[in-house]
Amino acid sequence: MRLGGTVCYEGISEFEAKLTASGFRAITAPFSCHTPRAEIDRYMEITQKHDVLIAEIGVWQNPFDKDRGRENLEYAQRQLQLADELGIPCCVNIAGTTSEAGWDAADPANFSAEMYERTVSSIRKIIDGAAPKKAFYSIEPMPWMVPDGPDEYLQLIRDVDRKQFGVHMDFINMINCPRRYLAAADFIEECFRKLSPRILSTHLKDTWMDPLKLTTVLTECSPGDGSLDFVQILRILDRYLEADAPVLLEHMSSFEEYQKAYRYVAEKAKEAGIRI
Repeated sequence: MRLGGTVCYEGISEFEAKLTASGFRAITAPFSCHTPRAEIDRYMEITQKHDVLIAEIGVWQNPFDKDRGRENLEYAQRQLQLADELGIPCCVNIAGTTSEAGWDAADPANFSAEMYERTVSSIRKIIDGAAPKKAFYSIEPMPWMVPDGPDEYLQLIRDVDRKQFGVHMDFINMINCPRRYLAAADFIEECFRKLSPRILSTHLKDTWMDPLKLTTVLTECSPGDGSLDFVQILRILDRYLEADAPVLLEHMSSFEEYQKAYRYVAEKAKEAGIRI
């Protein structure tokens, strides 16, 4: 697997040094369709020089925002077109919400039949409008938003019915209840068994639940700071993913935090006998 994450840097002049120091072999795109073309070309030159895959480009905008929904949907199309042009395999977003509490907020309407139909329609519009030939659009699973489990993701794939719709794997976001948490390895294996043929990119994180509290709180954390057995998890990934599949650390706030997580996962991969 190509283990990597997001490069933390200040200015494009620092990017190459931080990229090589990180050891990453796959990264999230450090640019968007709004970035000047000369800058994009420079990023592409650097990553190709060091054989680093830009595994995904994010949208991270709500297509159902009441004021900016149309603009956000058009941005998603442009991001997918850029991914297709540059050979970035995955353009990823969340499904979206009509909540006014935030662009990714939990809301009762998120699981309504009407919202599901709107989600299917918006994904189709993005893919049909961008008309990609190689890149795929995908939805990152969320605990409180479709798709929140592997079967729901499979159903979404069937209903969207577009060749260029793929899977963004974030199993931590689908470990959204004690049952899945307490049988995490089995659930993670189920996710990969059902979805692996269409997985484009995988996020790698950890999770923690205090077993002594009566109220369930599942807390995302860096690998090694939670309860998951990463030797076991990495063996699952190795069984189901291609040898050069991108696996990305995420949600860390500094270069040092990414280095710590990278070293931890690399050590567990060594224990598992898996080459990264």
